[in-house]
Amino acid sequence: MILEVTWNGDADPKDPYNWPFGKRMAMTVLISAGGLVSTIGTSMMAPALPQISTDLALGASATQLALSIYLLAFVFGPFVIAPFSEMYGRKPAWLFCHSWFIFWNALCPLNKSSSILIMGRFLSGLGGSVGIALAAATTADLWRPSQRGMSLSIVTFAPFLGAAIGPTLGGSITQNIGWPWLFWTVSFFDLAILLLSLFLVHESYAPVLLSRKASSLRKATGHPYETKFERSNPTLRKKLLVSFTRPLKLMIRRPIIQFMSVLLAYNFGIYCLALATFANIFADKYHQSETARGLNYIAIALGSTIATQVGGPITDRVWAHLKRKAGGAVVPEYRVPLMIPGTILTPIGLFLYGWSAEKHLPWIVTDIGAAIFSGGVMMGSNAMYAYLIDEFAEHAASANAAARSWTNILGFAFPIFAPSLYQKFGYGWGNSLLGFIYIGMAIPAPLILWKYGARIRAVGRVQVKPVVCC
Repeated sequence: MILEVTWNGDADPKDPYNWPFGKRMAMTVLISAGGLVSTIGTSMMAPALPQISTDLALGASATQLALSIYLLAFVFGPFVIAPFSEMYGRKPAWLFCHSWFIFWNALCPLNKSSSILIMGRFLSGLGGSVGIALAAATTADLWRPSQRGMSLSIVTFAPFLGAAIGPTLGGSITQNIGWPWLFWTVSFFDLAILLLSLFLVHESYAPVLLSRKASSLRKATGHPYETKFERSNPTLRKKLLVSFTRPLKLMIRRPIIQFMSVLLAYNFGIYCLALATFANIFADKYHQSETARGLNYIAIALGSTIATQVGGPITDRVWAHLKRKAGGAVVPEYRVPLMIPGTILTPIGLFLYGWSAEKHLPWIVTDIGAAIFSGGVMMGSNAMYAYLIDEFAEHAASANAAARSWTNILGFAFPIFAPSLYQKFGYGWGNSLLGFIYIGMAIPAPLILWKYGARIRAVGRVQVKPVVCC
């Protein structure tokens, strides 16, 4: 008779939900710092693009490709990283990807070759995508649903700061010691994170932990202990097939993933477009130095930080209120109310920072508009990620990979067509066009999810068990 292995009750100290608060918080903060590397890798080149273009003799589109191809790698990386982490564990995936990133990122500026730079950016992006592939899923491993808003606000705190740290650091380093040191500085920083991860990042994925427990019991007793996850996929071939096709199947079969991916993709696309062109606004319209242009990115990071750190606790309070009102029942739609402020703030910010630059208003007005815009993007995005985690629970990493597929494609594409957009329409009407499209897409979304979310979630849902390998 098969003996099923589970946790020893709700208070089992080996269950990540019951780990000491300090252990979970230290791991969450370090995962957040790892995400900072991902966003710095995205944005650090922005202020240095004119110098890189000159040194490598690149045209405008090729220069933007060198910046954006890093995000193209984010399309593919999570489709491997997420299922790998659900089969072998979060920690092995985390350590390998950071090692990979350090190596290829450090190679990018060698010989000041455009081919090495573009290849290195793509390959380093594959490793850097671990920050988006595992961050939300790991917080779901560590924190209960009632703490989801708080945990997401912490794990996204440092990555959003990367929007300011990357360009600010990039402008200063480029001006003082040269743009190749952009890459080497980030690699040294990530090496420190990798070393700390050896001691502070612990395996947190429950199916993998239970599988290890079952293996220990089998060796100690000789009895056929198994988890329910191991029984559902008994052979290695089956485990590999199920694990590595899960993100793609979720993307194809679940309309809720498709719905969310469109919203998240446009959110992220216009955010990346802003990161890629923000420095140009202050060069073209305000004639600022490289260092000064980089400092303006603080506005984007400030708006993102305030929105997430305020929005996270509010999300948990709203969730708890709606749970009490429903007599203890919980559904992902309890995350929808926090999408509404984001859908309002984002177009307001786009209009303000576009037209203030177009009309050459004081630079602080442009920065305020950018802060409002970035805050709206991040508040809405975090609410949507919390929704997906609530719905997909044990497969949060695979669901996240599926939902982010179009996100990273638009993050790659938008900065490439940005120069043409602003040359044709200017900053005012260019941002207005993006804002009007956003209003048409995003304003109805919370209403649709609140009223029809349960029906949309039910389409294509099957009971799929996690796959783990001992």
